[in-house]
Amino acid sequence: MIQSMTGYAAVQQDLGPVILNLELKGVNSRYLDINFRVGDELRFLEMPLREMIAARIGRGKLECRGSLSPATASSQRSLAPNPELLAQLATLQEQVRLTLPAAASLTVADILRWPGVISEQTLAQDTLQRECLSLAARAIDEFLATRAREGRKLAEMIRERVMRMRELVNEVAPLLPRALADYQERLATRLREAVAALDEDRIRQEIGVYAARIDVAEELSRLTAHLGELERILDKGGAVGKRLDFLMQELNREANTLASKSVSADITAAALEMKLLIEQMREQVQNLE
Repeated sequence: MIQSMTGYAAVQQDLGPVILNLELKGVNSRYLDINFRVGDELRFLEMPLREMIAARIGRGKLECRGSLSPATASSQRSLAPNPELLAQLATLQEQVRLTLPAAASLTVADILRWPGVISEQTLAQDTLQRECLSLAARAIDEFLATRAREGRKLAEMIRERVMRMRELVNEVAPLLPRALADYQERLATRLREAVAALDEDRIRQEIGVYAARIDVAEELSRLTAHLGELERILDKGGAVGKRLDFLMQELNREANTLASKSVSADITAAALEMKLLIEQMREQVQNLE
């Protein structure tokens, strides 16, 4: 399956006291580049998340955002004091009053303001890691699904350009005999003029120009071969971006040569249209993994 490097996924999971939010965004890049934007409470998960992403994604500039937000629907039922901390406070109060009998007792307000007593957003670290990695797997699935959909669209667009290039090659091939015949006639006229003037240098020059023009069929043959290889790569799928980018260079080289060796306006127009199609494909190939 061909995948684009452009993708997006946003998922969340209700963990009771809090809601875990994860977001993945990706654009094209030569290599895999992962940046994290997570809160301090999730910072310890960067390494396992990085390993999980790298195991399934080969290329692209990715941004991973993660955060915890209060679960408003569950905040009322989960507002309860931490019993372990309450017991610790009671023990500490007794120890203090043994030494300072006149010390005032803790009030309910004092206890509720004590850090950690109201622990509606507290989750064990191992629980948080397990839930986060599970949610990350879901996020990566959705992210890859968006990249696959985008990849199919790009592949279809490239195939359309390949089809048009094949049509141009087929249109140019029948033009060659007539174009070469016209050029030979013009060349013959120039040679007769050169012979009449006994201009040996001009004769050699015209012959050299003609020799450079007669092998346009080779460019058409190589264009056909490159287009066939391009379609083969698209059919095979997988990570095709770098191979297709190389083929774009080869196609562009042949189209340039075809334009420079053109002996007719029709062939020149076809070569220029090929260059436009190749550039359109190159822009989209840059987005493929």
